[in-house]
Amino acid sequence: MPEHTRTETKNVKIVIEYDGTEYHGWQCQGDLPTVQKTIENAIQQITGENLKIAGSGRTDAGVHAMGQVANFFTETKMDCKTLQKALNSTLPRDISIISSRHVSENFHAQFSSRSKIYEYRIFNTPYHSALRRNAVWHVPRKLDTEKMKEAASYLEGTHDFSVFATADITVKTTVRTVKRIQIEKSDEDIIAIEIEADGFLKRMVRMITGTLAEVGKGKISPKEFRQILESGEKTKNIFTAPPQGLFLKKVIY
Repeated sequence: MPEHTRTETKNVKIVIEYDGTEYHGWQCQGDLPTVQKTIENAIQQITGENLKIAGSGRTDAGVHAMGQVANFFTETKMDCKTLQKALNSTLPRDISIISSRHVSENFHAQFSSRSKIYEYRIFNTPYHSALRRNAVWHVPRKLDTEKMKEAASYLEGTHDFSVFATADITVKTTVRTVKRIQIEKSDEDIIAIEIEADGFLKRMVRMITGTLAEVGKGKISPKEFRQILESGEKTKNIFTAPPQGLFLKKVIY
């Protein structure tokens, strides 16, 4: 590390916005391009430090973020604003550091969080959008948002969400608490599904969204959706929405 940049170790918290289209998710995966590795490479280029950053959680390939949070310990003498500016000058245009500040040494982007908010966007028109294609799921069939809202209401509270997760997950418990879920349709025919929970399982939001879309299409009723959740049994009616419509919106601490 260059001598002029060394000082005492500090814990830096950054909030990151990114377009996940060109990345194999957040977490480092060998030589594959990921958001985490791209930021780590930028930090090394600026400070000379070969370090690891801790993210608030993983996002899948193609998933985006408005407010991903990460932290790392650095010895750079740069203040946070200068470091943020240097990172944004070094990073590719599809990743942006939207804030940077020093935090307590006890802060950890993942373990200090209380909840996360995800938003999924469905473009519900007969025609696809050329400009939005990497940021929405195009569903041409008209969706009944009132039925989707009724079904979504059953998700609120503490439940075993294993039915809305991939079979290969390795976690201590599949019980999560959904604090709220909102479904709104804009004048531009975007249906936004926003979910806040104390934690999420692998593919959980995408599987919930895909299955709610089946409700909106009339293929299953809100009552059947509730039965799927309560039974914990995967059925042919559970559908996984594609990644490009999903955004990590905010992490709550």
